[in-house]
Amino acid sequence: MQIKRQSGFTLVEIAIVLVIIGLLLGGILKGQEMIVQARIKNIINDLNGITAAYASYQDRYRAIAGDDLGAATRWTLGAAAANANGDGALLQGSTGYNDPTNATEPETRLFWWHMRQAGFIPGPTTGAASPTTPQQASQQPTNAVGGMIGVMTANGTAANMGMSGLIVCTANIPDKIAIAVDTAIDDQGSGSGTLRSMQQTGSNPAIGATAANYIENGTNQYLMCKGV
Repeated sequence: MQIKRQSGFTLVEIAIVLVIIGLLLGGILKGQEMIVQARIKNIINDLNGITAAYASYQDRYRAIAGDDLGAATRWTLGAAAANANGDGALLQGSTGYNDPTNATEPETRLFWWHMRQAGFIPGPTTGAASPTTPQQASQQPTNAVGGMIGVMTANGTAANMGMSGLIVCTANIPDKIAIAVDTAIDDQGSGSGTLRSMQQTGSNPAIGATAANYIENGTNQYLMCKGV
């Protein structure tokens, strides 16, 4: 009589498979954490880099980028860049860090055009403006998570996070990253210090009141603004 043997995995084989699965999961989790850390560093570098570029521009031209009255003739920028009035603030034609393009660009967008012309940030320096075609030279850059980076002059009210003067804002920041950024460069408080945040309900929102505190649930996003 022929004995039929039941085929299957041995305990050793199962153990090897489980070890391999564990190594793969560990690698995936480690890779995800490395991506998060890279994004944290990228966003911090954006905030610090723009602050340094602002100071360098002011030192070189004795004017604020975006508000530089001599920029349009210094670089022959044309009608789209003729809005700067040299009053020491980014207010002419502006409503916030996320201003849309216009036939005559608001000063918050001219900030990027002037910075690119001066060589302090990379990007195009020319391009036609229209209601449907953004002026590429003054287009706001994006951060490591795809959110808008912009500048504006805050008026000190609660609707401007209680901030005053020129601020740089970066949007769509996931909660975990926002907490890490604030911890690294400020006081860990969403409503205090030189870096403040508001919880978003939509992408690239207008600036508003600060969040009461950070809530990390994996779904919250924040608009973060820093004084320069």
